[in-house]
Amino acid sequence: MFVTIAQLLLSLSILVVLHELGHFGAAKWFKTRVEKFYLFFNPGFSLFKVQKGETEYGIGWLPLGGYVKISGMIDESFDKEQMAEEPKPYEFRSKPAWQRLIIMIGGVTVNFILGIILFAMVMWIWGVEFIPNSAVKEGITVSEMGYDMGLRDDDILVSIGDKEIKKFDSRVLTKEIVINDAKEIKVMRKGTETLIPIDEKFVGELTKYENRNTSLFHLKFPAVVKEFDEKSPAEAKKAGLKIGDEIIGVNGKPTPYFHNFYNTALGEKTENLNFQIKRNSDTLNLEYKTMFPGKVSPIKKLFGKKPVPRRRIGFKVEDESNYVDYEVEKYGFMESIPKGLSMSWEFLTDQMKAFGQMFSGKIKASESLGSFISIGKMFGSTWDWRRFWIMTASLSILLGFLNLLPIPALDGGYVMFLLFESITGIKVSDRVMEIATLIGFGLLIILMVYALGLDIMRNI
Repeated sequence: MFVTIAQLLLSLSILVVLHELGHFGAAKWFKTRVEKFYLFFNPGFSLFKVQKGETEYGIGWLPLGGYVKISGMIDESFDKEQMAEEPKPYEFRSKPAWQRLIIMIGGVTVNFILGIILFAMVMWIWGVEFIPNSAVKEGITVSEMGYDMGLRDDDILVSIGDKEIKKFDSRVLTKEIVINDAKEIKVMRKGTETLIPIDEKFVGELTKYENRNTSLFHLKFPAVVKEFDEKSPAEAKKAGLKIGDEIIGVNGKPTPYFHNFYNTALGEKTENLNFQIKRNSDTLNLEYKTMFPGKVSPIKKLFGKKPVPRRRIGFKVEDESNYVDYEVEKYGFMESIPKGLSMSWEFLTDQMKAFGQMFSGKIKASESLGSFISIGKMFGSTWDWRRFWIMTASLSILLGFLNLLPIPALDGGYVMFLLFESITGIKVSDRVMEIATLIGFGLLIILMVYALGLDIMRNI
């Protein structure tokens, strides 16, 4: 949990500081006074603050964003006293509309540029590691949802919609079905090309919160014991289980591949599991004791919840890298820049399409919304710099996109009013701006509380 929280806070700090720096830099460019520059919000008090010239720099205690307070601008501070005075030359409201517009889009501009730079950096340093679909000669083994969709064990993937499947990754199918509205999957089945129509209901199924990590198919590789957890060697020794054993059955149910073993073992109700083991040329039956740790948290007690015991198997198995060769797409410094740009554009257009699917009713907002809890989980519980920068780049693009939505209290709300002023020559009154900002800010708070509530209910 500490690693997850640390990654989330570091990523948010980078994004917030640079976003606000975009506003700050544009304001200074046009000689507009900036009174405060804060990382995180500081209602009541600040964790740290220092006055440098006309600007107070500080760190707040509420990690929900950050802000710059620009003189003569109606923002979340709702400083009515300042707005009641005569406009001063250094204030935001005294500047021409085009300068105010540049100040307001400064933050999102930095977000989009940062996303491109970070994606490019990841491509330059790490590249893209993937399993070529052409290397999967024996076909797939399918999950329960994949089977319901029409996929079958041993199918060889060919295309999804009008796109050839080049990378063996279930997320490719999920994205094309949910975002790009793919209608069919083409596979080779027993040497015959077969088209599988995709029922529209799977758009909703794949976007359900509980299915967020669901794979439609898996790579075929066996469950071979690799190493034991710290607390399990005694049980392993008692059962006779050894490193290198291949588990081919659990409680009499065949488990030819890892995902069969994983799902069967976790799904069994008995504490002891009977493993069918292949060791060299021998087949053995071993009784193996597993663990069911689980406590009721105070939050669960508050909601009258009972613990759901989660079985701990007590050992790790060999991963797929031992059974298939990965390929790595490497990019030189100059090559990484257009790649970063294309990745940013693809991510942005995917978000726009997802919003379109949400407004059309194909994706439920309640299944897709999440708070900082959901975002934090996406970083993972181990520190992986490649994943960290990919997540930060994605969040930067997403932050830029969301901030451009025409909602008062967001940058996009101000941009909407400024464009109206630029086109018509009519300046929206301070009173109208104040009311619109108050309403927009209230709606954002309600949305944030709703998303947090969803996450709490999902995790108790």
